[in-house]
Amino acid sequence: MSAPPWKSILLAPLCALICHCASMSGAGNLGGPTVEERNAKISSEPAGDFYYGRRYYIEKTRFWGYLREPRQQADRARLVMMREDRKRVPDRLPEDGPPGQRYGYDNNHEYRIYGHYTGREAYDPNSNQFLPEFMLTGYELLDGQPGWLFSPRDRYDRLRITMLPR
Repeated sequence: MSAPPWKSILLAPLCALICHCASMSGAGNLGGPTVEERNAKISSEPAGDFYYGRRYYIEKTRFWGYLREPRQQADRARLVMMREDRKRVPDRLPEDGPPGQRYGYDNNHEYRIYGHYTGREAYDPNSNQFLPEFMLTGYELLDGQPGWLFSPRDRYDRLRITMLPR
């Protein structure tokens, strides 16, 4: 005996959700070093009056990405809004430019970031978050393909926030 058609209609979205969740729990899609290699790199990195920043671009959001202090593990990083009064962010380009030359082209690039926290919070309406505001004064690109940020299981999706400190 076959199931009534309405059960199939209800079951299809549930199956899609289960498949999506299962794909999120497996291996990540960013590649990169082993956990041990990443920890060794962080523990031996130079310290100074700067932050390490990882660009995290999600369409329609206005946060910049994650900042952490030198030798601090990524799970202590803070998602920030950049204030650009003194210096513009590296990818301050049109959103509809050609691929590789548009806002967000530098997703997952790692930078040495200069500046300071202003002590204020800024609201990003598209992610519905109040985030620390950071006054950018300078930056240097360190790595264009550093791999995962928080865990080798990190998965990037340009349409939604999938990477959060654990």
